[in-house]
Amino acid sequence: MLADRELIVLVGPTAVGKTAAAIELCERLQGEIVSADSMQVYRHMDIGTAKPTPDERSRAPFHLIDFIEPDCQITVSDWKLKAEAAISEIRLRARTPIVSGGTGLYVKALLDDWTLAGTPRNMEVRDALTAEATKSGAPALHARLADVDPVTANRLHPNDMVRIVRALEVYYTTGVAISEYQERDRRGSQPRAAVRFGLTMPRPVLYEKIDRRVDAMVAAGFEQEVRNLLQQGYSAELSPMRSLGYKEMVRYIGGELTYSDMLAEVKQNTRRYAKRQQTWFNADKSIEWIDASELRSAEVAGQIVKRLESSSVKVTNI
Repeated sequence: MLADRELIVLVGPTAVGKTAAAIELCERLQGEIVSADSMQVYRHMDIGTAKPTPDERSRAPFHLIDFIEPDCQITVSDWKLKAEAAISEIRLRARTPIVSGGTGLYVKALLDDWTLAGTPRNMEVRDALTAEATKSGAPALHARLADVDPVTANRLHPNDMVRIVRALEVYYTTGVAISEYQERDRRGSQPRAAVRFGLTMPRPVLYEKIDRRVDAMVAAGFEQEVRNLLQQGYSAELSPMRSLGYKEMVRYIGGELTYSDMLAEVKQNTRRYAKRQQTWFNADKSIEWIDASELRSAEVAGQIVKRLESSSVKVTNI
């Protein structure tokens, strides 16, 4: 029985078609989707995060979407614990858990079973660093992180304020880089059994899809979504508001960018993000890649099901 097989994971760069394919898989495998997207966790941020639409949510159950406010923080450890709980609940219902998303660090922490228990918290240091990042900008702290923990700095975007602050918090509290804690974690972890699939397509095709998606987001009311967030009192300095798409729209609303420049920056920055995602996932040699450039989502799901049916590896529950 397909429902007895191991955890299914579907990854790939933004706009490659993961959500549509995951929904099709759910309908074939009696599955439920555990979102591995670090931005879709936030309420009120729907259009700019490409969150599944109401119609898509009516076709498949989604977990780990819309559960915190934009002014709240979530760590990789927080997400991992929630993902493990969701997967367990899905299995108790005799359904198939399908982890789908493009946040590689979330997927890796879950599948490699990082305990994430050894990294201490120091709220006083964190608050001071957050205040500094708000005043001087996350890139300034990113440069400082590059001096003390180049491994972590290399994998973080300069505007990823939450994770930059967290990495510096650990270093200033312990004198040990968070990357060293993570390496210790990896050495003692027990990787989870999972079938890992990745969607890919030639870069020009993906970039064209990204451009169309950005145009569709703007047409769907992305500007008004950001204006509503600002009117509700969410600061433009919050980490989610400085994320891809939102920071450019905030600058446009504030008069720092023209409309055409804003649109061009969102597209260009999204392409760069997709490239970083692909590089991250390429490092995982266990991923089975599917070229989705000329396939409908139903065809992608069909290919995955065929590969599952031909696999002799069975699951051990999480």
